[in-house]
Amino acid sequence: MAEGFPDIFYGEHLIDNTCMQLVMNPFQYDTLLLENLYGDIVSDLCAGLVGGLGLVPGANLGAECAIFEAVHGSAPDIAGKDVANPTALLQSAVLMLRHIDEPAAADRVQKALETVYAERKTLTRDVGGLAGTSQFADAVLAAMA
Repeated sequence: MAEGFPDIFYGEHLIDNTCMQLVMNPFQYDTLLLENLYGDIVSDLCAGLVGGLGLVPGANLGAECAIFEAVHGSAPDIAGKDVANPTALLQSAVLMLRHIDEPAAADRVQKALETVYAERKTLTRDVGGLAGTSQFADAVLAAMA
């Protein structure tokens, strides 16, 4: 495929070197196309660079379908304890809304999230607050009203 797009640089790198390069100089990459295992490794690494797994959305785009999910998965160790940060899930929903051409809804959710973070009153523990999952979610809903 790369031969058909001579203006795009194509390279193959070992995953450990790629991870090191992402930490040292992430700006050298515009796009990484990775198989599932390597994509999982790189997404977890990059999540750590931007604040943690609770913040990062995921999108798996195929020719005929798309799946949107929080990068952290189901987080069974904290499920039902009202301590999870729902940002990753909400950001995944924003990606999905944009994918299905619902930009107004996507913008509304995004703006509400940004408002909650800017106010800093109801953040979850992983980002320096004291709120639980439900308090954070309620704050996002209130910001959407």
